[in-house]
Amino acid sequence: MKIRSFILSAAVLFFYTGNGQIKHASASMYPSYKGLVMAGYQGWFRAKGDGSSTGFNHYFASEERCGIDMWPDMTEYEKSYETPFKQADGSTAKLFSSYDKSTVDIHFKWMKQYGVDGVFMQRFFSAAKENKAKSSSLVVLKNALAAASQQERAIAVMYDLSGLKGSGEDCSAIIEDWKYLVDSLHVTNQQGTKTYLQQNGKPIVAIWGIGFPDRPYNIRNIGLERLMDFLKNDPVYGHCAIMLGVPTFWRDLNADCINDPYLHQIIKQADIVLPWMIQRFTPLLHNDMDRYRDVIIGDIKWCRKNKIDYVPSVCPGFSWHNLSRYEFPDDVKPSASIPRQGGKFYWQQLSTALNAGAEMLYVAMFDEINEATAIFKATDTPPVSKYASFIGMDGVPSDHYLWLTGEASKTLKHQIPLSLKMPVRIEPAISK
Repeated sequence: MKIRSFILSAAVLFFYTGNGQIKHASASMYPSYKGLVMAGYQGWFRAKGDGSSTGFNHYFASEERCGIDMWPDMTEYEKSYETPFKQADGSTAKLFSSYDKSTVDIHFKWMKQYGVDGVFMQRFFSAAKENKAKSSSLVVLKNALAAASQQERAIAVMYDLSGLKGSGEDCSAIIEDWKYLVDSLHVTNQQGTKTYLQQNGKPIVAIWGIGFPDRPYNIRNIGLERLMDFLKNDPVYGHCAIMLGVPTFWRDLNADCINDPYLHQIIKQADIVLPWMIQRFTPLLHNDMDRYRDVIIGDIKWCRKNKIDYVPSVCPGFSWHNLSRYEFPDDVKPSASIPRQGGKFYWQQLSTALNAGAEMLYVAMFDEINEATAIFKATDTPPVSKYASFIGMDGVPSDHYLWLTGEASKTLKHQIPLSLKMPVRIEPAISK
């Protein structure tokens, strides 16, 4: 019976692939997430004059209404755009645009230089519903797919349910959007080197925002199971591995998580669980890394019992001061509320997660400067402003967090031994 079942399964697989029905590449340079350090990639920064017609979107509305808490190191960008901000010497401060292909190219070049394995491209629910032909987010995704292939970096799509309303809206737009991405952008079968991230040979599709109590939707009635069934079983666009982004305390269904056992039911249908652990741990609390370690160890035990893969998240720090000044004027957040400590806090998380048994890591984020969690090159000499306050780099090189991420990747691959103490860099900083 086992032989007959194997022959039947092989015949079915041959039917689908042989007749061109499954549209994903049959193989990838990255057949598994295990052993990789992946980062989230927003790609949402726009600039006046970049062709997107959106102004300095996600950067600022004006100098008085700034939306970023750290400033990128602009030394290596091919294209840059003048802003209202000034440097200490009076020169005009400049910014990049994610809309430019050259920006995406340099980011993926850095990933390869420093050993960052790849990124999850953030795709928000609102973007999944908009006019595809006019979507600037698709321009960024298209450029990222090409750059990932050229630099041989892993890439995958992460759908963020932010923007999903609770008034009868469901996930059907994501189904149609995934079809569009597969058909038109060939996300899982890009030209050149195939680098779309897989798990157990299946392309990973991440769905983030499941189980958070501050969301306007109820996960029981947004069509989540229908979406997951489509991604797993559709004969043309399915055969995918699903990663779910959930709260830190998903396992206990408390604290930052909804108290609904349905969440566990949904998680057990997924392939990978990704807890969002940003802002849940801080170097300002004594022995907080012990708590972080215990959460990860408990999560891994639960996941192994239920035959699900597990990836903890890490971040270099957190700051959300400038945007909070006008979004929450009665509750303005302090600058550098979770301090970076020159990389010490970041390495504490990386080493603690690896020492606790993590087989893969998710870094939040590669380019997120709104909340100052970016690991890409940032400057220690940001503009001066009477309205905005920017965090610096604590005196470390602009590429320090890229380098630390690469060291974590080497450790995960058993190329270097695990060090609980932040490694000391002896070679000169990589500039270009």
